Amino acid sequence: MGRPVVLAALTAAAAAAVTVGIAGPASAINSYNAEPAPERTEVGALVVQYDRDGDPGTPDVVRWTCSGTMISADVFLTAAHCTVGRPAGTRFYVSLAQDVQGAIDASNALGGTPEQIAARVGVEGTAHSDPAYPGTQSDSHDIAVITFDRRQSAELARRWSFTPATLPARGQLSALGSRALDDRPWLVVGYGTREAVNGPGGHTHPGGGVRMKATLDFNAINPTWVRLAMNESRELGGACYGDSGGPNFVELDGRLVLAGTTITGDVPCKATNVTYRTDSDSARAFLGRFVTLP
Repeated sequence: MGRPVVLAALTAAAAAAVTVGIAGPASAINSYNAEPAPERTEVGALVVQYDRDGDPGTPDVVRWTCSGTMISADVFLTAAHCTVGRPAGTRFYVSLAQDVQGAIDASNALGGTPEQIAARVGVEGTAHSDPAYPGTQSDSHDIAVITFDRRQSAELARRWSFTPATLPARGQLSALGSRALDDRPWLVVGYGTREAVNGPGGHTHPGGGVRMKATLDFNAINPTWVRLAMNESRELGGACYGDSGGPNFVELDGRLVLAGTTITGDVPCKATNVTYRTDSDSARAFLGRFVTLP
């Protein structure tokens, strides 16, 4: 599952997958200690158009499903579990709107074909996942990008103004070490749902679809993962369902660096955000096919 605190955009598919595991969908920014992030215009939502019931006579579904970040003018970084295993014919779009759920609702109200509904919400691109996914627990290779051709990237720039996120240098987090990483502020951003709410039927994760942010704290690092703490009692926030693929920034030399992408965490989205490092050799081997790396 995904991370709980900051993001609040859990999809029905993500809601069904409430198990803890590296390959599960990540969560959204939760409601406690979180706030809207209109200034983080490089962070967007992954919108999918797909056939839900296998019946070509019924219209496709258009919904947002994960989060991600523009890392160049024509590349959007997200998680492989957001793109792999989709029904045949699934189409991928990216929206950089602050309120993507509102945009979907408005587009549905206007009517039209699923393609028209999705195109009003986001810009279509092509999904590429790390071919080694799902990998192993030590390195899941849970990383993917959406790429845009010249026309599509021009449409993105026309609809939304953004500055691509900064990626770290190779092994930059390891070079800093745990003590230095613990001294620096961390920020998670995404569209996911809120933390678990207890009800008659068990846990639910309400909300989602609005870009949110929250501060978290460093916990631990290993060769491919960074674990971040998101405890409410420590005035921290975090990620939840629908935040999968979204960025976790750390401040280095006065600027925010995209250190990891949200992948998983605890089921109720209250304690830990597990992020996939973007400075690892495996992540860089994949990303180097699409962007120039520092």
